[in-house]
Amino acid sequence: MREEHLQEINQALTALKDRKINSIYFTACGGSQAVLMPGQYIFDHETELVSQVYNANEFVHDLPKSVNEHSIVISISHSGTTPETVNATKKAREAGAVTIAFSHEKESPLWQAAEFPIHYDWGTDADASDLNKPVFYGLIFKLLKYFTNDSKWDKCFEELNKLQDLTIITKNQYQDLATQWAKDNKRDQIIYTIGSGINYGEMYSTANCWFMEMQWINSAVIHSGEYFHGPFEITDDQVPFIMIKSIGNTRELDQRVENFAPKYTDKLTVLDQADFKLDNVVDVAKPYIAAILSGVVIRQMVEAIAYERGHSLEVRRYMWHEEY
Repeated sequence: MREEHLQEINQALTALKDRKINSIYFTACGGSQAVLMPGQYIFDHETELVSQVYNANEFVHDLPKSVNEHSIVISISHSGTTPETVNATKKAREAGAVTIAFSHEKESPLWQAAEFPIHYDWGTDADASDLNKPVFYGLIFKLLKYFTNDSKWDKCFEELNKLQDLTIITKNQYQDLATQWAKDNKRDQIIYTIGSGINYGEMYSTANCWFMEMQWINSAVIHSGEYFHGPFEITDDQVPFIMIKSIGNTRELDQRVENFAPKYTDKLTVLDQADFKLDNVVDVAKPYIAAILSGVVIRQMVEAIAYERGHSLEVRRYMWHEEY
């Protein structure tokens, strides 16, 4: 991770020294909100702080009562111009919360709205450890070290620096799968996504952003634990699913889906994180590194299906074109 990003993370931590923090909120929209979802998962399982992810517009119009000077509010917008996220950050700051915002664009409206803005890199030339998710995880690990004083979070932070090599390895490992999956599913009009735990956000983004927004493929995200409480009734040989199979504590939920669905369909694609090449990653960091790498594979699959369908990921019907 570049020194610039590390310095911005550390600068945000300085605001906590004279405060008693009892809640942490994450707020954004769309794929940016999905980036934040693992933050709540980790804080829920590693601390006793109140933690919640909010859609930014809901945060603006229905502000949680506990947002105050004892809160941290973290937001993100790639362009830094998403109006709802900018307004949510402003509202949190007005309420006295410590506001931390991520953006690729410095001096953007979001950058100006937050007390502590943090930059991340983007593009094919960027080191994988400096992209949005790793820099966000970097902040999360630093915050957890602050609140728990557990040295394991130092180890997790250091492991982020292995992501460049791991990303190359993972892309090579899954290129054939992504290419074949795209050929097999390019004419499907609906693709469901399934996930649990720390990986749910990735599947949320896959359904809402990659498929519905960028490919105009009907989709919905299904929590692995909820699959058997309604959604499994649509399982048949005409309905494709993609599922991330966790190496974390919710693996049993994902395994249950994998045990059932193939009895009635051969269109369940399972990305098993146990297959990732993580031998050189310390055990405590593996679920977090695996979650980031799952997004790498999903992007490969989506880029492949976009190619097969002749539908650019940059094309929109309404976004950026209409008033909304």
